[in-house]
Amino acid sequence: MRLRLVDSKAIALRAIVATGFIGAFLFAAVLSAAPQLHERIHQPDGATHQCAVTLLTGGNCEHTPCDTVALAPPPPRPASAPFHRHFQLVSARLEFSLLEHAPPAIS
Repeated sequence: MRLRLVDSKAIALRAIVATGFIGAFLFAAVLSAAPQLHERIHQPDGATHQCAVTLLTGGNCEHTPCDTVALAPPPPRPASAPFHRHFQLVSARLEFSLLEHAPPAIS
């Protein structure tokens, strides 16, 4: 029975958090429809002002993507199987190219 009480508390907490997020979004949507009310809540700092209301009004936000991190794969481990006397070990070189799937240079 104790397990059931813990589950109901977790569900109630999730419901409260979800209600808070939905309420904040609806409040930002109302403020984006009424700019005078938005100015009464807080004074914008000019053209560089960014808040949830201005992002909803503009329809987008500026996003700078992160640099891609490219790591070469680790070298393969040598096999520990017994080799025949006339066996020639050929190691395949793993070439790594950052622009492997890039479009052609002249297109």
